[in-house]
Amino acid sequence: MNRYPFEFEHSKPFMQQVGEWVADVFYDLLPEAGFEVRDEQIYMAFQLERAFADKQTIFAEAGVGTGKTLVYLLYAICYARYHRKPVIVACADESLIEQLVKPEGDIAKLARHLELVIDARLGKSQDRYLCLAKLEHARTDYEDVEIYKALYEELPSFVHKSEGMQAFHAYGDRKQYPHLNDAQWERINWDPYQDCFVCDKRHRCGQTLSREHYRQSTDLIICSHDFYMEHIWTYEGRKREGQLPLLPDHCAVVFDEGHLLESAAQKALTYRIKHNIFEELITRLLKNEIRETLAVLIDEAIERSEALFALLERQSLSIPGSDRRQIVLNDELQREVTRFRGVLDGIEEELVFESELYVLDDYQLRIVEEHLEMMQKALSLFQSSSSLICWATESSTGLTLVIMPKAVKEVLRERVFGLKMPVVFSSATLSVNGSFDYLAYSLGVENYLSFSVDSPYEYANRMEVLAPRWENGSDFAEKMATAVRMLQRTEGRALILFPSKEELRQFKEAIASFQEIADINFGYEGDREISHLIADFQRDETSVLCAVTLWEGLDVPGPSLSNVIVWSLPFPPQDPVFTAMRQEAESSFEEVDMPYMLLRLKQGIGRLIRSREDSGIIAILSEEIHEDVQLREQIQSLLPQGVELKLN
Repeated sequence: MNRYPFEFEHSKPFMQQVGEWVADVFYDLLPEAGFEVRDEQIYMAFQLERAFADKQTIFAEAGVGTGKTLVYLLYAICYARYHRKPVIVACADESLIEQLVKPEGDIAKLARHLELVIDARLGKSQDRYLCLAKLEHARTDYEDVEIYKALYEELPSFVHKSEGMQAFHAYGDRKQYPHLNDAQWERINWDPYQDCFVCDKRHRCGQTLSREHYRQSTDLIICSHDFYMEHIWTYEGRKREGQLPLLPDHCAVVFDEGHLLESAAQKALTYRIKHNIFEELITRLLKNEIRETLAVLIDEAIERSEALFALLERQSLSIPGSDRRQIVLNDELQREVTRFRGVLDGIEEELVFESELYVLDDYQLRIVEEHLEMMQKALSLFQSSSSLICWATESSTGLTLVIMPKAVKEVLRERVFGLKMPVVFSSATLSVNGSFDYLAYSLGVENYLSFSVDSPYEYANRMEVLAPRWENGSDFAEKMATAVRMLQRTEGRALILFPSKEELRQFKEAIASFQEIADINFGYEGDREISHLIADFQRDETSVLCAVTLWEGLDVPGPSLSNVIVWSLPFPPQDPVFTAMRQEAESSFEEVDMPYMLLRLKQGIGRLIRSREDSGIIAILSEEIHEDVQLREQIQSLLPQGVELKLN
């Protein structure tokens, strides 16, 4: 069997031959299979050939319907086979991953129509997998224990056995538990506080088994931005601990919806400190024969940790509409951090002596040292408040201190863009006023290629954008009635996009009282696993899907999505991340709030027309549009050519 989908000639440059084959695919092979040839695809193909040949970063901005995914997949598959290493395709979130690998998705289309065998495997984020240790507790700790008992009994038989496994199958993926809502799933999924190193079921864990599976891929590994950045962030640490990196060695990276990479990088580079986790970890040392000086320091560290988190509790304020608490920084808090760090310094010095005496288990010692090193880095950042964003989150097990660096470009420049490999950013929205400099600067990209191509669709006759008016713009009941009127107009068939979970919750509670649409089925993000919600939405043509995270990536062509209702303009929340961005801007509204809102709104509007045959309406429910002329002009400017914003 040939490694490449064309006859390889050793005398000619490889990427030149790939480019010729890609041209044949778009000019001959796909048209013969019924595909439409698009000039935008051909143009994009020639641009990507340069990036892969010269191992450069490229910003590929291509509008809806240009077929950009097919182009980068063709190059990625050939490039992976040439280098005998997989290409990583990192998507903005898990729902985008499902769109790519679904039976009617682009990978399946290429395999079917080009008669290719494509080895594409999923590398899902860790929190998308069941944690056996948390499931053990959930069987007794919650009111709905019967749900978790049933899940436990349905686990594969090899999970409960101690002898060697003769056979196993993949299990534990969030997608396999669609009946659980998000709150139920979070009780049993992996989270950063799970100590996998000492778990006795580690080698029977669904996450571990899936990792072994995707590492063997010869063509593509498809993961999320979050997971790829977690791989980058933990790469050195995992090697020091004697573990394999989260992802295997690879020859290129594609960032689909690449404009969202910065937020994923910040999230991955975030430190989380929790008192009960620290106490549990550090007290393991007391189970060994350690010197009294170390034992005293451990007791003092626990006291200092308790004091720090008690102070954080007093020094943090709730943020309306957010699950994050704002931390009020002051001298008292900084002094408490200094005291705690001093005790941690003492423990680290004592551990050097203990390691020389060989009384501590080497594996356990390494785990404790890694955790202490992480805490020291995080707390040192905390004392440099100008370079970080911090907040606290609250749960049943106590407060968590979260510390995030403001700038991630140094890490990205060193560990991604400095590796001399092709890096492709693909999205319909990468530039600001025609320039890619803003994105390049924020990510640390110094040299890059770029291009932009518009969507080939005729929007003027197929999209109607409305800004409905109601008598009292601030009245929730009138807004609900307006939304119901929009739903009646298309008899369901709608996607309703909410800027926050709180607004979705309010809508969900209120909609039950409107009997005129009682026969329409509603699906709500958070009630079930997202890919199953999307599949049900596609199958039930007159249903309505209500979501917070589907502003990007959702691809539902056909009449099932004939109406996109924007519940309110998606301005960024008043949480610590955006507060920090606003503080650094000369004009926070113009530089932070407005660009974020317009980009997200443009992405949301893009969910409507997904094929040449699609048509429908966009309804933006916003009183600000009617009151602010400049805002109205900004929104008009992002609409496709020929589409007018109608006030009614």
